[in-house]
Amino acid sequence: MPIVADNYEIVIGVDTHAAAHALCVVAAATGAVQDKASFPASPAGLDRARTWIAHRAGQQAALVVIEGIGSYGAGLSDRVLAAGFPVAEPSVMGSADRRGVGKTDDLDAARIARSVLSVDIDRLRRPRADGSRVAMRVLVVAREQMTCERTRAVNALTALVRTVELGVDARKSLAYSQIKEIATWRARSEDATTATYRAEAVRLAKRIRALDAELVDNRKSLDALVKTNAPELTAAVGVGAVVAATVLIAWSHAGRVRSEGAVKLLKMPDLG
Repeated sequence: MPIVADNYEIVIGVDTHAAAHALCVVAAATGAVQDKASFPASPAGLDRARTWIAHRAGQQAALVVIEGIGSYGAGLSDRVLAAGFPVAEPSVMGSADRRGVGKTDDLDAARIARSVLSVDIDRLRRPRADGSRVAMRVLVVAREQMTCERTRAVNALTALVRTVELGVDARKSLAYSQIKEIATWRARSEDATTATYRAEAVRLAKRIRALDAELVDNRKSLDALVKTNAPELTAAVGVGAVVAATVLIAWSHAGRVRSEGAVKLLKMPDLG
């Protein structure tokens, strides 16, 4: 199976950061550094970086390897792909790759480029930050945040009604009907301390109900995206839109999920 060094003449590594990106051109055959540059991570800077890449590539077969394609490197990745250059993510570099070597952006950019030189072409980690996957990733991350916030709010409300006498039986976990009832409480004629407790209980209950509504909307959006992109996944028993979306945004290339056991290592979000 052909490797990167056999198919490309140069590889351009990009070490991405919030403020600036470091670029380094290495010869695919030898790994020797041919050129390097740095550009600000602003729209104008990314345009200049794309132009620099095109100029350095010329008529040569070039591969651009960008770190953090799903985050800091997304803007440059979009521009480079639009310019017609193949893009990949760096191969995993362990501590042995860095031992005895200083840490600079230029060196990291060179290491990023060299990390793929011996990788099989079919095993390259291609960009997976297309529109639908980005949307699913945003929804999955938002769902995790909302689920965590809801758990914290329920725990806080439970602790409050167990600590303060507000007429709620909280010996067991609060039922949704109890949370719904608390959210409808109105101000009463009572001392200021109890009124404060009651107001906080109402606030927490309302926040929990609002998060429940947001989670329902989130699930509907995920359902629509998964149905459009991979409806066959949800046909499997026990696989809903949340799990399907997690699989879709985790997979990037052949070998990424190498076995059935590796599937268990994927971080699955709340299945609700």
